[in-house]
Amino acid sequence: METHLADFIRHTTAGREAEEILRRCVHCGFCTATCPTYQLFGDELDGPRGRIYLIKQVLEGAEPTEKTRLHLDRCLSCRSCETTCPSGVHYTRLLDIGREVVESKVPRTGSDALMRGALKNLLPRSTLFGAAMKLGQSVRLLLPGVLRSKVPPLSSAGPTPQRGHARKLIALAGCVQPSMYPNVNGATRRVLDRLGIEMIEAVGAGCCGAVRLHLNAADGARDDARRNIDAWWPLLEGDAEGLVMTASGCGSHVLEYAHLLQDDPDYAVKAARIVLATRDISEVISAEAAALAPLLAACQPLPESERLLAFHSPCSLQHGLKIRGTVESLLTSAGYTLTAVADSHLCCGSAGTYSVLQPEISQRLQANKVNALAAGGPAAIASANVGCIGHIQGGTDLPVTHWIELIDARLAS
Repeated sequence: METHLADFIRHTTAGREAEEILRRCVHCGFCTATCPTYQLFGDELDGPRGRIYLIKQVLEGAEPTEKTRLHLDRCLSCRSCETTCPSGVHYTRLLDIGREVVESKVPRTGSDALMRGALKNLLPRSTLFGAAMKLGQSVRLLLPGVLRSKVPPLSSAGPTPQRGHARKLIALAGCVQPSMYPNVNGATRRVLDRLGIEMIEAVGAGCCGAVRLHLNAADGARDDARRNIDAWWPLLEGDAEGLVMTASGCGSHVLEYAHLLQDDPDYAVKAARIVLATRDISEVISAEAAALAPLLAACQPLPESERLLAFHSPCSLQHGLKIRGTVESLLTSAGYTLTAVADSHLCCGSAGTYSVLQPEISQRLQANKVNALAAGGPAAIASANVGCIGHIQGGTDLPVTHWIELIDARLAS
């Protein structure tokens, strides 16, 4: 694609990256076939190719409007288009650049600005969010249906292993997972313990930064990354062999740290090492398959009524981390029979804060995903990301859980 970027961005880091990405695009349109919002609206401007044209016009000097911002807002950042693209267009990075420019030229006002400001300041602060979630859980049955669906029942992390191990992995607690689904890290800790690995959490680490980045607060996202690196660094310099991510959304974002901090002389090298040291929990468990197999073989057989399971692969897992088939193999080895899920490449509609900011679109995608997951008659649904779990659970009576909790339960049987 031929480009003529405007002076305000041409010679910046963002401008050079945007130009490189734009020049890769050959207008083929393959991306529209796998774009969730294009599937819903059939509007070119609500597909990746149309949004690329919008961003290109803005970067070349055209004045954006609220309509421009609307079409960019409607993107889920699911990265399905990147998986489909034969030219390797890194669409989401272009989208981040475009959104930041449009936001600066078309500032938000009214309830939209207030809502986004609240999300930026509430969700990344785990203590504040945890207090709000605990309050919501205490009166959950009294909440309106839509709000109740976003507040899971109160639960615990379960028993904590008491022994230590020479092998250690650093886990990210994150911002919303500890209060919404504490058993995800609890189950991870117990499974790793059985494999001779100790899971530790770094004091001072918090939100990975994805929330702020997706709300066009790139500077805040960089601050989150720096804080986490500062918390993790002494442990990595010590006896921890790496980092493990139990939420695929966080893992996908942490792998962007080197890019986010590429111009920071104090953190660029450290960020690159963090990226190399980070693995999703599915990669960690899969690498220990030889040790896991006899443990699973010693478990009680699964009752027939519990064997059928539907797995929802989050966009951050299959399109962001490019991990496909790994979780499914682990679940099969644990005795589950996975049902077929139509359009498994499409987003469930959670997408971080998207379900709050674009509720109508999000609910349509949720309904489509729940129907696809339930079609095979499973006894339960598993996923790999906290946002997907909560969003899908809000649309079905089937239990929805993180897959690592299922492995933990099998090993305890």
